[in-house]
Amino acid sequence: MLKSYHSSIASESPKIINPRATPSEWLSLDLGAGELAAMTLALENPTRIVLLDDMLARRTAQAAGLSVWGTLKILLEAKAQRLTDKIEPHVDQLSDRGMWISAEVRRRILALAGEAST
Repeated sequence: MLKSYHSSIASESPKIINPRATPSEWLSLDLGAGELAAMTLALENPTRIVLLDDMLARRTAQAAGLSVWGTLKILLEAKAQRLTDKIEPHVDQLSDRGMWISAEVRRRILALAGEAST
């Protein structure tokens, strides 16, 4: 799946698209402007995947029927598409730079990638 997005991205010029209207019930939630915009754009483009790591944003988007991926899913897809040999160094780098990843999530994601946790 990532490869098809990669080839279409490479052939298109980036464009800025502003969402039309954010669902009013989302405005009362403790979500950032970027999360709200990404989720609203995903509602307007239901064949797209929205990238969210914040748990409240993910749950809200999933409840709205959106396809949601997180950063760790992107790493798994990159490995599946042979864009990287190992995801463990990337997971460690994310953690070192402030992304909270529990020991259990780290263990599970590395197991899904076929990598032993060190």
